Amino acid sequence: MACTIEKILTDARTLLERLKDHDNAAESLIDQSTVLHKRVVTMKEAGASLSHKYQEDAAEIKDTSKYKPHILLSQENTQIRDLQQENRDLWISLEEHQDALELIMSKYRKHMLQLMMKRKDIDAQPVLKVHQTQSALENKELHKLLSISRESIEVRQDLLPDDASQSTEQLPLNT
Repeated sequence: MACTIEKILTDARTLLERLKDHDNAAESLIDQSTVLHKRVVTMKEAGASLSHKYQEDAAEIKDTSKYKPHILLSQENTQIRDLQQENRDLWISLEEHQDALELIMSKYRKHMLQLMMKRKDIDAQPVLKVHQTQSALENKELHKLLSISRESIEVRQDLLPDDASQSTEQLPLNT
């Protein structure tokens, strides 16, 4: 264990580099804590202003609820009806997307089967025929759904006022 000056200098350089790294890390932490402190201060200020605004809003709601509760209830009822209609529309859209995804997957399976038939010399005609019959049933169902959606669009257009129906009539239907 000979202790040479070169080894001591190498160890000193290593320690110096580590000290510089630690110093840089400490400065970074100080900067981050300063930023966080500023954010906390702004959040406290925003909370105080929101608290004051909330008290004003609560007082205003209390005053309006004393005099006109039926107006508030009717507004809530219309909002609930709107949300229920939007919910129905979203369910319909979800079902349409699921049907489209099923169609895409069936096409994918068909193409994969044809690809496998080309790669292997096996007789996959019975499976392909079953798939084609399923596709035919599926196409019939999709055509029915398409006609139903067209009819619902026509009914909606008939129910809308003239201005709104003119703007929807300009939209092309995807067939």
